Amino acid sequence: MRPVGFSTTPNLVLRLPMWRSRLMLFMLFFVFMLLLIRAFWIQGPGNAFYEAKGVRGTQRELELPASRGKILDRNGQVIATSLEAKSVIAYNDTVPDDLAADKVQKLASLLQISESDLRKKLKEERKQIFLKRQVDPEVAQQIKQLEIPGIGLNNEYRRFYPEGEAMAHVVGFTNVEDRGQEGMELSREKDLAGHPGARRVVVDRLGRVVEDVAILQLPQNGKDLQLSIDSKIQFLAYNAVKNAVEQHRASAGGAVVLDTHTGEILALANYPSYNPNDRKKLTGEQLRNRVLTDTFEPGSTMKPLTVAIALEKGVIAPNTNMAIGAKYLVGPKPITDTHPYGSLTVSQIIQKSSNIGTAKIAMNNLSAEEMWNFYTSVGLGQAPKIGFPGAVAGTVHPYKKWMPTDQARIAFGYGISGSLFQVARAYTIFARDGELVPLTIERSPEFKPGTHIISAKTAIEMRNMMESVTEPGGTAIKAQAEGYRVGGKTGTAHKLVGKSYANKYRAYFAGLAPISAPRIVVAVMIDEPTGGSHYGGDVAAPVFSTIVSETLRTLNVLPDSNVKQMALQDKNPAEIQSAAVKTNTTVLKR
Repeated sequence: MRPVGFSTTPNLVLRLPMWRSRLMLFMLFFVFMLLLIRAFWIQGPGNAFYEAKGVRGTQRELELPASRGKILDRNGQVIATSLEAKSVIAYNDTVPDDLAADKVQKLASLLQISESDLRKKLKEERKQIFLKRQVDPEVAQQIKQLEIPGIGLNNEYRRFYPEGEAMAHVVGFTNVEDRGQEGMELSREKDLAGHPGARRVVVDRLGRVVEDVAILQLPQNGKDLQLSIDSKIQFLAYNAVKNAVEQHRASAGGAVVLDTHTGEILALANYPSYNPNDRKKLTGEQLRNRVLTDTFEPGSTMKPLTVAIALEKGVIAPNTNMAIGAKYLVGPKPITDTHPYGSLTVSQIIQKSSNIGTAKIAMNNLSAEEMWNFYTSVGLGQAPKIGFPGAVAGTVHPYKKWMPTDQARIAFGYGISGSLFQVARAYTIFARDGELVPLTIERSPEFKPGTHIISAKTAIEMRNMMESVTEPGGTAIKAQAEGYRVGGKTGTAHKLVGKSYANKYRAYFAGLAPISAPRIVVAVMIDEPTGGSHYGGDVAAPVFSTIVSETLRTLNVLPDSNVKQMALQDKNPAEIQSAAVKTNTTVLKR
């Protein structure tokens, strides 16, 4: 049988309309054209959009942190430096929504935050968020090993302070963003900070850097800062103040050491202090830089200044004899002394710290204007210009507003206020033969000329009178320093609480050494001593003695006396006086 052809069988012949075939051909052509146009768009005009999406998924801009400048002491010892650390960053657009609970728990534990807080941060709309700054490298490595998508690490720095609490009030500290918050870190922020840079990198799905694309901006590291502070002197001053505060059960204390030759600040110590490396329990009381920020009525430390005005004017001399008496009535409340005196020379008024004698010198020989001009000329009532944050001006009221009672009280240190730093600076006129020394907290070893305030003759006379304060019969035998002649003035002032004086005291001692050629000025303040005596000669003078002895040895200053320290804690004044050794007055050349 012959096969039948498909085209010859009528029942099998399929006839399609021509328009259907053309329609199918047109649709195929149209789809092809759409694909062609789409491909052209992606490769051409729309390329930037898709490239940007690809970059956002694989490339990021990371900060290149600038290393903060070091802070050095006068001898080049590092007292503030930067250590490498890590910051933990969440890229929320790549962190999985269904992140495993165990990984969340481990990450929260390493970051030392709660799981709820961590999840809240991961759900924020911000593309990039810091989970924690300044993480130790060891902890950062553990976070890296968790391999959580979208959790990345960035390099940064954290500040480290080798000297701890002894130097805390000088250097201050920085916050988590490495910006200065206190002390020299704040004062010199612009120079220390530098400027961060930036780089573009390629990251994988876990946020790990796999390739550097480009350096967008190079970081500029901060400049180093060298201070005038001597870390050894600072440490011994801090320990001396701390021991005194604890021994006398005081609330606080401070000390400042000045180099009278260069005007450099060698030490600036405060207690209580804090550890700038661990500030979790930091309080406002610990932060206060009392030497510069606390003002007080300086009490008897003002007496040498008042007497110096009269000496310079020529109306008195060191051996001028004055009737003192038991009381001196100026206004409704009489002025009294701790002990009654019949008569005293001007030198003895300083040695015995006579309120009556000082008030009489002021009222009988000086005008209010002369006193005001002198006090302001030595820096009282003006904020010290040493570039340190928080330094206060104190108060010296205009002389036109002084009543007679004001003038009498201001003469021996009441009705006027200043900081311990201002008192120390004022005393430089006695150390530098009448010149007020310009002070600096930055390293500056050259001799600096000062501003002439009083004559060299008056300054030398005042030095001799202040030396008698530390000799038998004076109020500060305990200020003596073995091997060195010293001089100064005690101060014991009631604390003004509100508008009245409370039964609380501040004990001071300000002085200079060695007397034959003064190299340093030291001022000490102990606030609210309650462990027995509250007098400056008992509480602050021994601190002065310790600081002077160690500082002069550190500076390699030759001894100018063969006297041994007579002010032993376990001897009463009578025993000390009987054991006194006559001071060797050998004068060493400057």
